[in-house]
Amino acid sequence: MRGSRRKQPDITPDLLVRAYSIGLFPMADSADDPEIFWVEPEMRGVIPLHDFHIPRSLAKTIRHSPFVIRRNTAFEAVMDGCAAPAPDRPTTWINSTIRGLYTALHMMGHAHSVEAWDGDELVGGLYGVSLGAAFFGESMFSRRTDASKMCLVHLVEHLRDRGFILLDTQFTTDHLKTFGAIDVPKAEYAGMLAEAIAQPNARF
Repeated sequence: MRGSRRKQPDITPDLLVRAYSIGLFPMADSADDPEIFWVEPEMRGVIPLHDFHIPRSLAKTIRHSPFVIRRNTAFEAVMDGCAAPAPDRPTTWINSTIRGLYTALHMMGHAHSVEAWDGDELVGGLYGVSLGAAFFGESMFSRRTDASKMCLVHLVEHLRDRGFILLDTQFTTDHLKTFGAIDVPKAEYAGMLAEAIAQPNARF
């Protein structure tokens, strides 16, 4: 795990919102571990909303529109999908405490999902937290090729339309870098976060 860790056994939804406002987010070591801890990476993953890249093959897939993309219609099901084991992710950091906290944030209007549907079947999605003009991506999953990628493209377009200025991915991966994700030093990120949090809450 990159970044510092701070043990915090008792986290409330309000405390979680305050933590995001100063650059912290919670994780667990495993789904079976009830404890969670704060993470504050030295290098923060960010996707610049003005410099988002859509790979050519994905752009072609999007034009054929194989899935219907929706927002906030199945938040808990998206969390279930993100927590489920996958070939490239045999274990998860999403434990019961994380599930409860983010479900509460969803009820408060701070946590949101973007979902890919094939008829009545949820085939991919992502979820994250909004605060001020910042969106903090938490996790994503796919049960069909490109489903979560299409959700990410929709998310970026939606954030631009609603006046968001920061899309935080926590860390970067090779996958996210294909979309333009960059690593930002903690001090630089703090300035970006402060600017975004100072804005009125953008409507997701």
